[in-house]
Amino acid sequence: MSRPLGSVTRGTTAPRRLRRADRWLVANWPALRSTRRPLVVDLGFGASPVTTLDLAQRLRRINPAVRVVGLDIDPARVATAQATPTDLPVEFAVGGFELAGLRPDAVRAFNVLRQYPVDEVTGWWAEMTARLAPGGFVLDGTCDEAGRLASWIRLDGAGPQALTLAVDLSGTPGFVAARLPKILISRNVDGEPIHRLLHDLDEAWVRLAWRSVFGPPQRFAGAVAELRAAGWPITDGPSRWRRGEVSVAWTAIAPGLSIG
Repeated sequence: MSRPLGSVTRGTTAPRRLRRADRWLVANWPALRSTRRPLVVDLGFGASPVTTLDLAQRLRRINPAVRVVGLDIDPARVATAQATPTDLPVEFAVGGFELAGLRPDAVRAFNVLRQYPVDEVTGWWAEMTARLAPGGFVLDGTCDEAGRLASWIRLDGAGPQALTLAVDLSGTPGFVAARLPKILISRNVDGEPIHRLLHDLDEAWVRLAWRSVFGPPQRFAGAVAELRAAGWPITDGPSRWRRGEVSVAWTAIAPGLSIG
């Protein structure tokens, strides 16, 4: 195999750190149930394979035949992962954005592209999506160290499709701005659609302070319902909103676009 594409990242990881994206996959990926043996790649699993093992455990509850492969560009990390005791049938291999020659149905690439220059992001997107199985997709995401704040872009062969924000309901929703994907974080400035989205979400959250008596999940769901009523193309529903998540069509927040 040719040299893996990409650079070694910091490798920071922790158990359950990517739980929000994992749960989203379980709830929002129909092919996990309908495909006989779907292939999932966890790209850049880092210094420890714990999040790859977490992913396999969650997905196998839904489809025991799912194949999970953890890839990292650092051979020493791969060797450590291969030597880690586990009862899960998880594979580990050296690989980067070329996906080690695999044709996965889904790729989870979290806290990887955040460590690259922003002008390289779309090129690496194209590298990954060109190698997907038909109907496959990539989640390019970022999260905080504890996994309470996260966001990810869902990509397929046609490009970015949606942005999902997973907020910490113990605080203001806009705090998720610090964990936006690489291509958006520098765009969170006045005049950009992502800034407008976060501003509108925080404004709705403030207006609905009275809903706090019903709990933060109901307050957040009400705020997202206001965004939808105002014209934002929200692509999910109340069951996700009550979890502190909201997905928005990429066309509405792509860098450089404006919203009337």
